[in-house]
Amino acid sequence: MQKSSLFTPVLISGCVILMLSFAIRASFGVFQIPVANEFGWPRAEFSLAIAIQNLAWGFGQPIFGALAERFGDRRAIILGALAYAAGLILSSMAVTPIAHQTLAILVGFGIAGTGFGVVLAVVGRASSPENRSLTLGIATAAGSAGQVFGAPLAEFLLQSYSWQMVFVIFAGIILASLFALPFMRSPQLASRAELEESLGTVLNRAFRDPSFTLIFLGFFSCGYQLAFITAHFPAFVTELCGPIDPGGMLAGMGITTTSALGAVSISLIGVFNIVGTITAGWLGKTYSKKYLLAGIYTARTIAAALFIMNPITPESVLLFSAVMGALWLATVPLTSGLVAHIYGLRYMGTLYGLVFLSHQIGGFLGVWLGGKMYDITGGYTLVWWIGVGVGAFSAIVHLPVRERPLMAQAA
Repeated sequence: MQKSSLFTPVLISGCVILMLSFAIRASFGVFQIPVANEFGWPRAEFSLAIAIQNLAWGFGQPIFGALAERFGDRRAIILGALAYAAGLILSSMAVTPIAHQTLAILVGFGIAGTGFGVVLAVVGRASSPENRSLTLGIATAAGSAGQVFGAPLAEFLLQSYSWQMVFVIFAGIILASLFALPFMRSPQLASRAELEESLGTVLNRAFRDPSFTLIFLGFFSCGYQLAFITAHFPAFVTELCGPIDPGGMLAGMGITTTSALGAVSISLIGVFNIVGTITAGWLGKTYSKKYLLAGIYTARTIAAALFIMNPITPESVLLFSAVMGALWLATVPLTSGLVAHIYGLRYMGTLYGLVFLSHQIGGFLGVWLGGKMYDITGGYTLVWWIGVGVGAFSAIVHLPVRERPLMAQAA
């Protein structure tokens, strides 16, 4: 039997779109201080805009998944890119908190249209069963590759341009990603039984399945932790990290301020996430996805607890970024692969989009609470400990998930 190819045009083009989309998405935390300083806003105002962006991304994910399944993947991606670019350009003109927060809805929908829900569904359908978990891991890692240069690029551009102009530049980058679209042609590998079923039938089956509820609940902490760190970690490091040794390695690399270290920490998370995500996808080919997910959430919980219990130094920031990076998006190929395995490929985009909504509800709370608690208490400690608690919850809630395909069981 001929061995199926791993790196296909669909996978490569999907990686390009995800990389550029997530490069920009991962940079918003860098704008926290510049935007707040220019307008004299409390930290909670721009935090709420990022939080709303995450929530809109969550609600937009199943919508774009359904649009892709109804009108075509490429049309859904084009619509998402246009919304993303428009949201960024209009945000560059916004001068009030309510304007930023309203336009964040448009940005969030843009991320939904160019993000995991649509692209992973295309990649999943184009992959053979033996390669599916790994290809989903590679595509997810592409988002991490964007994170590697997204925050440092924003920090670099802010040295020469206003934050408004950087938003416009990022809008152009998003539109440029559409040049990869001609290669997004996915063969239909869903089974004949899946093709004959309606979306309503599949949704009804999933909603009645306790495992779907457990997967939905378990993804909450992932969104909480990742969105909080993406939005607030650069500012957290800037303000609370100990001084950088002028004669040390970091200074020798040109990282002389805690502000630069904050941006680099997001990049470092992305570097280690490339390895962690691909490894998770590779392990998902052989081992139980639910137990791998429980292990990842346990490791995240321990890492966050140890980090916040010890002094914040440049060394601890780098160590935490490396550890958290290895676990960062490792949940995505396992969760999306679990959804495809249990409920089939035909409506994977919509079903994973619904699960992802839980992720983004968590993301909304992580970002918003981060800003709100900072303004109330002057620090982020309470928000960190909430993240530790929800991480432990997600580790536990995945254990009862049933991993057998539901269609086969129903038959």
